[in-house]
Amino acid sequence: MDVAKLLKPDSVHCGLSARSKKHALELLSQALAASSEAANAEEILEGLIQRERLGCTGLGRSVAMPHTRLSGLDQSIGAFLRLDDAVDFDSVDGAPVDLLFGLLVPEDCDDDQIREVRELIERLGDSALQQQLHQAEEPAQLYELLTESLTIIHKTSRA
Repeated sequence: MDVAKLLKPDSVHCGLSARSKKHALELLSQALAASSEAANAEEILEGLIQRERLGCTGLGRSVAMPHTRLSGLDQSIGAFLRLDDAVDFDSVDGAPVDLLFGLLVPEDCDDDQIREVRELIERLGDSALQQQLHQAEEPAQLYELLTESLTIIHKTSRA
């Protein structure tokens, strides 16, 4: 997955404060809506909440990957938030979350797209990458880390 194709520099944010998991999802919905013409923030939030009801998207070690499928979407769209303070997210390890990678995928995505999302989830679980994401001081650094780290891993896994 070429992360640079789904994540725009202006959809990466840091220094945000969320009061709760729902508030973090609201902030993420707004960031995703700003990058999508297919849906507004309220529709995206509803999709993210529905997905959370199926099972928590908290991956552990302070990372979550809230995602939902949307009709009318031609390609996947992403947004990344780093919160100032972690929020309880009902993660598998019980740790609060401060790194959120949100993803909108087309309703009719194929098996290859699902495989790529799974690869992305696996890579986001890397503790060295997480440490770098926590240490980055501005959105441009976060964007570079996300696009270079995640995309390079994918390219080398296909070789």
